[in-house]
Order: sequence, then C-alpha cells, then structure tokens
Amino acid sequence: MLLGVIADDFTGASDIANTIAKGLCGEGGLRTAQFLGIPEQPAPGGIEAGVIALKSRSIPAAEAVEQSLAALAWLRAQGCGQIIFKYCSTFDSTQQGNIGPVGEALANALGVKGVVACPAFPGAGRTLYQGHLFVKDRLLNQSGLEHHPLNPMTDPDLRGWLRLQTNSPVGHVAWARVAKGTAAIDADLKQASEAGETMVIVDAVSDDDLIVIGEALRDAPLITGGSGIAIGLPRNFIRRGLAKGSKAVTPPIAGPEAILAGSCSGATRGQVDQHKARHPALALDVDSVMTGETTSREAVEFITTNHGKSPLVYSSGTPEEVARLQERYGRDKVAHTLDRLFADTARELVARGVRRLVVAGGETSGAVVSALDLGPLAIGPEIDPGVPVLVSGGSRPVALALKSGNFGAPDFFEKALGRLEGK
Repeated sequence: MLLGVIADDFTGASDIANTIAKGLCGEGGLRTAQFLGIPEQPAPGGIEAGVIALKSRSIPAAEAVEQSLAALAWLRAQGCGQIIFKYCSTFDSTQQGNIGPVGEALANALGVKGVVACPAFPGAGRTLYQGHLFVKDRLLNQSGLEHHPLNPMTDPDLRGWLRLQTNSPVGHVAWARVAKGTAAIDADLKQASEAGETMVIVDAVSDDDLIVIGEALRDAPLITGGSGIAIGLPRNFIRRGLAKGSKAVTPPIAGPEAILAGSCSGATRGQVDQHKARHPALALDVDSVMTGETTSREAVEFITTNHGKSPLVYSSGTPEEVARLQERYGRDKVAHTLDRLFADTARELVARGVRRLVVAGGETSGAVVSALDLGPLAIGPEIDPGVPVLVSGGSRPVALALKSGNFGAPDFFEKALGRLEGK
C-alpha cells in the first residue's frame, strides 16, 4: 500500500477514495479500497491506496485523536509512506475540536511540521483564498453552514479557527505563492516548519492549484485537507513507476433499493423535494421518533412495500425545525436517536434482500455502514462530484452511495440508484 487516508466520516471517506481511484484524466488512479473502521486484519493484496473511514468528526477531541492514531498505526503497518488526514471541504468542526488536535497528533507521531491544511474542493464550489473558505460565491459563514446542527461554521478565516484548536502557530501559503509553482510552495512550507508552525493553511481556487500543490507534496509524510487535496497525488506514484494507473470499475448490482436521508442541508432538502414529487416518500416525524411511537419498523415496511419505485425515507428538516427539536430534546440525543433508527432500518432492509442503498448525510452514513459491517468496499465510477459507487464483497454484494449533505445534483437520488445498477 502506497497511500493511506484517515477520514473523519464515512461520506468523506468515499469522497476522497473516489478522487484517488479516479486520478487525473487520462492517467488513471490508484487501486483503492475503503475500510469501515480500523481493520483487524492486514489489507487484501493488490490495494495501492487504503481509506479508513472513522466516525470521529463530532466526538470528543481526545477520542478522535486516539482513533486516528490507531488508524495511522494500521496504515503504516501496511507500508504506507504518505498519509492524508481527510476532513470536510467546509472544515466542519467546532472551536474545540477536532481537526486541529488530530492534525497535530498525527504530525507529532510522524515527527513533522509545516503540514498542509487545505480543504479546497473547487469541483464542489469550495475555494480557499487569503486563508478564507468560500462555498461558491459566499463566505463559509454566509453559505448556510453557519446553521449546521452539529458543527456550525461561523467564521470563514481558517487560520483563526485552527488557532483555537491547536497548540502551535498556524502558517499560511497565499494563493500568490501557489500561483508561482511547486518551488515557491516548497520554500514556504520549509519556512513554516523552521518557524515551528505545525499546520499551514494553503490557498487554492482551482483544480490546477491543487495539482501544483500535489506535486509539491510528493515527499510529504503527512497531508491534511478535503478530498481535493488528493487530485494530483496518484500522478506522483505513477510517474515514479510505483503504480501503473488504473480505472475504477465495480460490477453492476441489481435488486431491491432504498434511499435513506438524514441530512438537513439545503442541497439534501432540495433533492428530497424533487424525488418525492415522483416517487414514494416517508417523512419521519422526529417528535414521534423521540417518544418511541415511530420506530424502524415503519420505515422498513414502507420501503419493502414500495420496492421498484425508488422509495425514500427522510428526516431532513429546516434549520428552524432542527433548532426546535434540539432545544426540546437535546442536540446529541436527537442525533443519536435518528442515527440508531436509520442504522436499524438499513440492517433489516439488507437482511430482507435490499441490494442498492443510497444514504444522505455524513452522520447517517456512518451509522448505516457501521450497522451493516460490510468489510472493505471497492471504489467504482463517480455518480456526482465527490460521490462514487461503493460495492462490498462476498456472495451477496451490496452497492452503496454515501452522500455528504451538501453534495449532489437535484436529481441525485434517482441517478445514484441507476448508477449502482450499472446504468
């Protein structure tokens, strides 16, 4: 294994796995597998990049650090010489966690400073300029992410945000230096390391910027960022003759289908609205779920009754609705209860023969795949930017699409079910 990734949630893991498996146009990527949690056994042969999906984005920072260091140890034991700590392209974390503590802990374990921190993903509208993160044409704190139910982002200045989470100074490589090429980036990162800056925000406003940054990171033991930071990395291994470049291919999976949506992002709410206009959809009453009146049984029966019609079960609500529920029941209790319902639903659906499963929301995806315990997932073709087809092994494989809340076109749900089936 050449390249190892530690991802802080499951949709983010499939996002960067997609980037690595796809590689640059015409060159191919690395043979990539996604692992749901830290494996207890060595990786199967033939894997060039391993992506470990943790559910560590919103847990206490100390726990996130412990899990990430354990993932690092496993990846290094597989031979990985380069490690990526992958977090969301909208830098989802509170002022108290978890990106800074995990990044510093990994850097300390590897004995490095001057570590790049770049969440930019221009293909999804996330760009970084003068240390400030934009979502399309809006600053991060004006993009709707300020209403995130778990990790509200109220400041687009990532240097300032990261300083609140770290023990060492935070550096910055401005876009003007990135535009000068790899030598300038190398020089600035070296200077940051000598100044004792463990993590360094690096600007990027285009995929070309990320490719140049990737070239500068050819020998970096540790990189942190969104999935975009990996765009140029497979090329480094291919040019050195360590990998040949391959195309992401998975078998088509037919059979019963289901869509589960637990994200409350604007993009997911729009996808829900479009899908339910043409397909059966069940809106979960969260108050009823919290009191125990509604359980996974209702969701399972709705899905199985509507097989072949692309059925959707969702709990997505507006920011105002989410705030009301959190005020009444408590933020963590609402999240835990809904995650458990979706996990129980998915487990029963697969037991009943569902073979194509689309899940919206990082926390929801983490709960679902943890419950299913599918083992390593092969990375297939891209559905929409940042979302690939995932297929489990075994005699009865399951195909999945795990979508971050803000990702995907308005028709994502119907499109994803078709791609899982090879259409």
